[in-house]
Amino acid sequence: MGLVLEKLPGLAEGVPGGGVFLTTADALIDWTRKCSVWPLTFGLACCAIEMMASYASRFDFDRFGVIPRPSPRHADVMIIAGTVVKKMAEPIIQIYHQMPEPRFVISMGSCANCGGPYWDSYSVVKGVDKIIPVDVYIAGCPPRPESLMYAVTKLQEKILKMKLSATHGAAPQQDKGSREIAAA
Repeated sequence: MGLVLEKLPGLAEGVPGGGVFLTTADALIDWTRKCSVWPLTFGLACCAIEMMASYASRFDFDRFGVIPRPSPRHADVMIIAGTVVKKMAEPIIQIYHQMPEPRFVISMGSCANCGGPYWDSYSVVKGVDKIIPVDVYIAGCPPRPESLMYAVTKLQEKILKMKLSATHGAAPQQDKGSREIAAA
């Protein structure tokens, strides 16, 4: 009982003489979403190796509740790791729309953010935010596993700010660009 109340500071109230706590539906749902982020790993280039390293024993991403899912129907976060070429843009959009709401996107690495060293190529998308909305960007070429962990903690902070009444539990709908989740 004490463990749950410590993890929800200011949100939960203990009932004297009982093992029950009271909280708002927003706080409980956001807390459960924050503690179980299931990413759809979409590795396209060398950043995918760093993403795989973050799931290995040295960094142990599972302790954050981040468990990779092979199916978009079970995932709530898509991690785009690597160079997005125009041929892959349509499958990325299709897989993004197969994910249930609320869905989030992490753009990992310079190539996914802005095209990276291949920005002047005719076949490279100049940032994944041109095709789907992105919630968190990770800089670097390739970014370290620690930066992916930091991005997930930033995404978890963003998830905690979501309100059911404002967005009906889902992230604001938009086609592309950088997305800012409203706190109210």
